[in-house]
Amino acid sequence: MPWVHSPEADHGDDFASSSRFAYEPPFRPRRNPARLWTIAAAIFAIVAFGAIAAVAKYGLPTWAPLSRPTFSAGPADLVLDFPPSRQDRRSLPTGTGYFGVSGRITNVGKQRRVVPTLLIVLRDAQNHFVYSWEVTPPKGVLAPGESETVIEGVTNIPPAAKFAEIGWKRT
Repeated sequence: MPWVHSPEADHGDDFASSSRFAYEPPFRPRRNPARLWTIAAAIFAIVAFGAIAAVAKYGLPTWAPLSRPTFSAGPADLVLDFPPSRQDRRSLPTGTGYFGVSGRITNVGKQRRVVPTLLIVLRDAQNHFVYSWEVTPPKGVLAPGESETVIEGVTNIPPAAKFAEIGWKRT
């Protein structure tokens, strides 16, 4: 008689009740999907608040494609008076470009004020940035009602520079 092997003989009744070919779902469903969404929302909130705090403390990165103001607001009591008639653009005899500007800073408040650094920005006819430089005022502090005159000039400016904007340097 040929050899006949019966699977039931080796495994008993367990084999009959569980088959390798019986249907099973491909995976077990998660027990609580709301919990996963809550964890994801909490992680997103932490990352978002961290990004907000970093921008508030350090400012926007330079690669961010957002426009930034050129100048700072500065102290309200300090008034800048740099009229366009006192801006001088010319070519020196050596052929070098020269740009000079003069004006006044006045403290119109009732307290002594620290005078921040000035920023002078040269622009072309299409109002594009061409050149800039910083000017430290002669006096660091102005008493109430006091004024100081600032006269500043720079050479080797680009030929496209047509006019200047003067304001407080951003910190």
